[in-house]
Amino acid sequence: MGASTAFVAMAALFWGLSGGIGGILMADGWDPFVVSFYRGAIGLLCVLAWLMLRPQGSGLGNRRLWFWSAVAGLGVAGNFSFYFLSIANGSVAVAATLMYCAPVFVYLVSFALKLERPTTLKWAAIAVVMVGIALLTQIYDISGSGLTAIGVGAGLLSGLSYAIFIFGFKYAAPHGSPQAILCIAFAVLAVILIWPGDAGQMVVALSTPDWPWFVALGVLGAGLSFVLYIIGVNHTAPAVASIVAMVEPVTASLFGVVVLSESLVAMQVLGMALILVTVTALSVHSRAARPPSHLTDN
Repeated sequence: MGASTAFVAMAALFWGLSGGIGGILMADGWDPFVVSFYRGAIGLLCVLAWLMLRPQGSGLGNRRLWFWSAVAGLGVAGNFSFYFLSIANGSVAVAATLMYCAPVFVYLVSFALKLERPTTLKWAAIAVVMVGIALLTQIYDISGSGLTAIGVGAGLLSGLSYAIFIFGFKYAAPHGSPQAILCIAFAVLAVILIWPGDAGQMVVALSTPDWPWFVALGVLGAGLSFVLYIIGVNHTAPAVASIVAMVEPVTASLFGVVVLSESLVAMQVLGMALILVTVTALSVHSRAARPPSHLTDN
């Protein structure tokens, strides 16, 4: 149990670091879509290796596995690209915290599809998260906050995209192995992100002096992290996994402040705290009410 919890914590730590690494690359002039493409493409190589080592029960002959894995791929493509677009137009801390709102989008979609029963407690939690978002993004003074509407919107869309990934992965899981699902999802991501990415940068990235950053981003942010999380979450108590997942936005925020010299005012810190505490409590409450499933938090 202790090792499994450590795996989940390491995965969250690597996801948090990936935001900072992406920030470094974009500060050097790299296009957010190019950064997202290589994060997913290198991650694909990692999960392909995992699939070759553990090919049993892959389910690759199942059409439903391919369909829902492709849906998960659409979600992860949007998650990566909107996340880095938000960082490029805002800050790592804000982008990571907005992405952490993904469970709220899962609830809203579940309410709409009647998969989840809305309660007063859940609506109150969602309202608190909305207040936290308003404080974090300083939406009441967007022109003076140093953020942009694109940065805020992209951050929220990254959370929504992650919610799509969660649903896709959840419905694909009964039909095959996690490594097979991730292989298909990352392959779909790579195909999708070739189109919006800068073609010149796509080629130059293969021989750039920044290649160690790209490799670190792909291995930590999409390859090793997903493997560790899936292995760890299967043997970790749901409440513990939800709380440990807070390591990601906290790590990303600290990286932004310490390494990238970003700053947060007191009201933004308060907004961040409201979001992190409320979303974590919401996830703990939800997971305590039903058996845990793969990748329900990040």
